[in-house]
Amino acid sequence: TLSVHQLVENSDETFCIDNEALYDICFRTLKLATPTYGDLNHLVSIVMSGITTCLRFPGQLNSDLRKLAVNMVPFPRLHFFMVGFAPLTARGSQQYRAITVPELTSQMFDAKNMMAASDPRHGRYLTVAAYFRGKVSMKEVEENMLSVQSKNSNYFVEWIPNNVQTAHCDIAPRGHKMSVTFIG
Repeated sequence: TLSVHQLVENSDETFCIDNEALYDICFRTLKLATPTYGDLNHLVSIVMSGITTCLRFPGQLNSDLRKLAVNMVPFPRLHFFMVGFAPLTARGSQQYRAITVPELTSQMFDAKNMMAASDPRHGRYLTVAAYFRGKVSMKEVEENMLSVQSKNSNYFVEWIPNNVQTAHCDIAPRGHKMSVTFIG
């Protein structure tokens, strides 16, 4: 809380991650009995890797951090984002089951996959960005994102039209065939 004033005034984008949410993910989702700092840092690194994918790999032209800020910040002080990642797997483990785009899309909006300890069902999204990585069909992604928006329209403000942005990078993160990073 001491840094909030500085973050409001001096940053363009703030990605909120807290230890409580990271520990919850480790205990409940990853089933780790005693998570280490390495496990927590792994979660932070996969979500930040997803956010910065556009800086490191070729992909869509409209998915850089500047465009993210332009599309996601309707008012200058509203630049605090919840972030999430799907699918969540423990550090060093591989994913043994094939995951589908509908599963990724569903997990992406799940409070258990958020890196900040808050329940998004108690609020509304002004804007959302979804960065997909790996071999995914963008047609399927767009269809699923439209479906989520229409089924959960009460979780999105109506005064910002087209408030869900998607981007894609062909290069999947290590250990996954496909993934999605959520920013909202």
